[in-house]
Amino acid sequence: MKRYPTKFRDMPRVDRPREKLKNHGVEVLTDTELLAILLSTGRKGESVLKVADRLLRRSGKKGLANVSLKELEEIPGVGLAKASKLIAAFELGRRLLLPPEEEEVLTSPKDVYKLAREIRKAKKEHFIVFYLNTRNRVIQKETISIGNLNASIVHPREVFEPALRDSAASVILVHNHPSGDTTPSDDDIQLTRRMVKAGEIMGIEVLDHLIIGEKGYVSLKDQGLM
Repeated sequence: MKRYPTKFRDMPRVDRPREKLKNHGVEVLTDTELLAILLSTGRKGESVLKVADRLLRRSGKKGLANVSLKELEEIPGVGLAKASKLIAAFELGRRLLLPPEEEEVLTSPKDVYKLAREIRKAKKEHFIVFYLNTRNRVIQKETISIGNLNASIVHPREVFEPALRDSAASVILVHNHPSGDTTPSDDDIQLTRRMVKAGEIMGIEVLDHLIIGEKGYVSLKDQGLM
C-alpha cells in the first residue's frame, strides 16, 4: 500500500509550504498551505495538506475561524494540541486586525442602546440579540423576530442557536415598544426570565434585556427584573 508523507520533512521539497514561504513569501501560499503550516503534521495515511484541505472544505474559510475548540479536536488528524494552536492563531489574528479601541465592546446599557437605535422608531416590535465573547465584544447581532412580542414568537431555541454556533459567552436581549412607553410589561419580564433560565442550562449568560423607545430605554437588569 502506498504511504503518504504526513510531515513536512517527508514531502518533496517543492511541495513544502515552509520552503515555499521562505523562498517566495507568505503571499503566494494558498489557504490550505497556510493552514497546513499551523497543523505541522498530518495523520497516518493522510498528508498534512490533505488534512488542511479537508478541514477547510468541511468548515469553509469564514466558518473555520468560529469553530469551537471541542469541534476542532474531534476532527480526525487534528486533536487537542493542534486545535489549541488553531484557536490561538485565529484569536490573535482577530485581535491584530481589530485593535481594542476599535472593538464594539458593550460595558453598559447605553452602549447597547447606541448599537440598536435603529429600532427606536420602528412601527413593529423588533427583537434583537447581541452575541458577545468573553471580553464582551460583539461577535454577532441578529434580529430574531419582527411583530408582536410574546413567548410563543420568541423561542429560546431561536435565541441561543446562533450563540452555540458562534461560541458566544453571553447574550444581550433588546426589543422596542412602538408606543414609546419603555415600561416593561408582564410578558417582557416573563420572557426575560425564561431566557435567563434557558441560558443557565446551556452555560450562556443573559447579561441584560433592554426595552427601547423613541426617547430612551429601560434596562431590566438595572430595574432588578431579571
